[in-house]
Amino acid sequence: MDKILAAAKAIATARRNRTPLAALPPDIAPRDEAEGYRIQRAQHDLLLPHAGAMVGYKIGCTSAVMQRYLDIPHPCGGGVFAKGVHDSGARLAASDYVRVGVECEIAVKLARDLLPTEAPFTAEWVGEAIEAYYPAIEIVDDRYVKWETMGAPTLVADDFFAAGCVLGEAVERTKAPDLLKVAGRAVINGVEAGRGTGADVLGHPHNALAWLANHLAAEGRGLHAGQIVLTGSLVKTVWLKAGDSVTMELAGLGNVQVTFA
Repeated sequence: MDKILAAAKAIATARRNRTPLAALPPDIAPRDEAEGYRIQRAQHDLLLPHAGAMVGYKIGCTSAVMQRYLDIPHPCGGGVFAKGVHDSGARLAASDYVRVGVECEIAVKLARDLLPTEAPFTAEWVGEAIEAYYPAIEIVDDRYVKWETMGAPTLVADDFFAAGCVLGEAVERTKAPDLLKVAGRAVINGVEAGRGTGADVLGHPHNALAWLANHLAAEGRGLHAGQIVLTGSLVKTVWLKAGDSVTMELAGLGNVQVTFA
């Protein structure tokens, strides 16, 4: 069996079964992040029947606090699937995840395609392609025996902890506040667990979106109108337990809530 497909099957099987993933055997483990992304794309094809259509992307490691936490000094991308997207106020089962966590994010919805032939992209260019922003909770899942030992290539292959998102009300681009000044707070069971600003996301969330568009363009792929992109966490990941109630407050964009029963 092709090693890319073998690795993708191992990861997809663990995800479907909610089984903590151990380090992949050396003969199929990705050697570098480029190979990790090849495995990721193969894994997406295997996940579609289980997770629904791919409706966008998440970008991880876009803030200094997350780069320090994960010890990865650059952004990484992963897929977002239809069945993992929820509206604010959702009540989800903690048992549907291996170890569920949340992050405070600014999400965007694209108004038009960003084709690989248009690269290289700048923050200004991609900013004009945005239809709306959302206050967002990224749902992450520590689905590993010990994530600290997995290495960035394998984490990339497994969508970099991605497990879905919860979206608040859309704010039209023309009515949105200055994202640099948007202050975000993570509130768990009424207690603040972290805070940050839009400026913490690669200097501006549009920089993160430009990174993703250029990353995909290098692989001959693009972003498409209607897709959702989670631009990266303003705060360090907060790991949860069953019964926890989560509110992310993003000043000027609104609040978004979820409870894990």
